[in-house]
Amino acid sequence: MLISIGAENLDSGVGVYAPDAESYTLFADLFNPIIEEYHVGFGPSDKHPPKDFGNQYREMEEKVSTTLQGMSGELKGTYYPLTGMDKATQQKLIDDHFLFKEGDRFLQAANACRYWPTGRGIFHNDNKTFLVWANEEDHLRIISMQKGGDLKQVYKRLVDAVNIIESRLPFSHDERLGFLTFCPTNLGTTIRASVHIKVPKLAKNKDQLEAIAARYNLQVRGKC
Repeated sequence: MLISIGAENLDSGVGVYAPDAESYTLFADLFNPIIEEYHVGFGPSDKHPPKDFGNQYREMEEKVSTTLQGMSGELKGTYYPLTGMDKATQQKLIDDHFLFKEGDRFLQAANACRYWPTGRGIFHNDNKTFLVWANEEDHLRIISMQKGGDLKQVYKRLVDAVNIIESRLPFSHDERLGFLTFCPTNLGTTIRASVHIKVPKLAKNKDQLEAIAARYNLQVRGKC
């Protein structure tokens, strides 16, 4: 199962997934070189620094939805289970660009789409600036977002939410690797930052744009 994604999809960026936390230890000879290359020099003897910011599908969803529906203040919102979702709610989430779908060939090859849509769901706050995906790829994908350039506010919202969720639902953490994720490319802080910016001249030349991004260990996603 670990390498089935790469065996079936030769264009996969990494080609492996970790189906459980023990995989990173049990199959260390496989994962360590990949982690070291992708995370730019994070070798087998390195350890993730201490955090400073504060599986079953149905069981996990119940824990997640209960925790999220207990949010208050700015984070207060609604949880939408994919199972039994009506067309109106589905269209609403599609229009907001919140809805994730089944069918990713990499996740299918890793056997990560079993029993779909059982145990999957989406939460967002009333202001639609805080979003959580349950059991799409990882158990949780926590998102803070908004228009404009106030990165401090976006980050503070994320940290506040993470601290609340973790106080009720402890995350899987390893002393060396940091927080553990399904895909080894997201190990560590598990934080991924992205911005939508207009660079019309660079965007005209895809190869040049990606070369510049690669120079700074960045990735180009979703070009218009």
